[in-house]
Amino acid sequence: MKENRYHHLFEKAKDVLYKNWMIKYTSPAKTLYPYQWSWDSGFIAIGLSYYDQEKAQNEMLNLFKGQWENGMLPHIVYHCDFENYFPDPDYWMTYLNPNAPEIKTSGIIQQPIHATACLQIYKNAKDKQKAKEFLKQVFPKLKKWHEFLYRERSPDNDGLICIVHPWESGTDNIPVWDDIYKRIQVEKEKLPNYKRKDIETICQHLRPSDDDYDMYIYLIELFKDLRYDQKRILENSPFVVQGPLLNAILAQSNLDLAKIADIIGEHSDIFIDLYSLTKNAMNQKLLNCDEHIYLYYDYKAKKHISTHVSAGFVPFYGKIPPPEEAKCLYDYMNSQSFCQLGESCYAVVSYDKTKEDFSPHQYWRGPIWININWLIYKGLKNYYFEEYSKHIANSIIELVEKYGFYEYFDLNGKGYGAKDFSWTASLLIDVLFEENLLK
Repeated sequence: MKENRYHHLFEKAKDVLYKNWMIKYTSPAKTLYPYQWSWDSGFIAIGLSYYDQEKAQNEMLNLFKGQWENGMLPHIVYHCDFENYFPDPDYWMTYLNPNAPEIKTSGIIQQPIHATACLQIYKNAKDKQKAKEFLKQVFPKLKKWHEFLYRERSPDNDGLICIVHPWESGTDNIPVWDDIYKRIQVEKEKLPNYKRKDIETICQHLRPSDDDYDMYIYLIELFKDLRYDQKRILENSPFVVQGPLLNAILAQSNLDLAKIADIIGEHSDIFIDLYSLTKNAMNQKLLNCDEHIYLYYDYKAKKHISTHVSAGFVPFYGKIPPPEEAKCLYDYMNSQSFCQLGESCYAVVSYDKTKEDFSPHQYWRGPIWININWLIYKGLKNYYFEEYSKHIANSIIELVEKYGFYEYFDLNGKGYGAKDFSWTASLLIDVLFEENLLK
């Protein structure tokens, strides 16, 4: 009976990914997000790898068609044009920078999950020789991407990578940014006229605010003025942040890129060294032992931001916390602030729910996100916190089974945002296989 239940879920997840297939890539959700998003495609390729090797490989290869000459992998690749999304392909004006490719892209980055996805494709491949050829094809692109991050986005050369726009975090409106916004003066009269498309299909109170969007557009206009020159952006952007989410994902991707190098006979030592560099920098600069969480660092203001979000536990995923601190991080996560075992909660919320401004429904300001929980789920296994990792796995399965493949969920499990969301489907597939529920 259980086998039928899980196989049924697996088939429904495959159907979601099929519906979102756009010939060259899988959109996060056709209605709200019709283009190819960078870290979404990484998650999507992981799910695809379990049953469609060729499509998983093409997901990654087509994403890298948008890679810039300097190695930057942009957060959106516009393989085609749609009228129902802003910013549209022409808005970015990436032709201002000589490194931009012919295909239209955004001018900012997203989380570097891609080496991990490519290694997973190889691990799950039925045709290992074909997968090895894929790794040989994608390896120089991955290497160039990692080199870009360490060369252009680590201003102190200490292994900590900066983001320069909230969209680069993938967690667009987390409360962490509130503290930064207070010191940035946006001259709204100088902003271009623009029309939000997201609130035509999703209730506005569930999305980032108009003030958030003004900040997003203000920063992009600045980057265009600077012609997407990375050095000038770091010098002139008021939003430069080092955080645990991107750096933990990059750390793990370095380990996985080292494994890819070994598989295809390339040198791997450099990626192990980069992993150690980032790991040590995270523990020295972002780990707050008193608050038992990894914090974001406002590079411009030269201070930590003591706002606690679920991304502060993602370093488990990258094997970052030292053993003596891992238990304290775990105890804080396993509390009423995020989700305590034994209480009626599905999984880790995106923001400390004991705070007055916690919102159970508004995007990244409180709800449960499958991708962050998946990262934590993987990370807890590294530290043998099996009971909690099992709880997250069960929560992911139950949320989807009861409420559907939504973008995110509230405390009671109700789904919000885009329906039939691709990474929700894809990461569910990975959990079903990881927990041996389909064998």
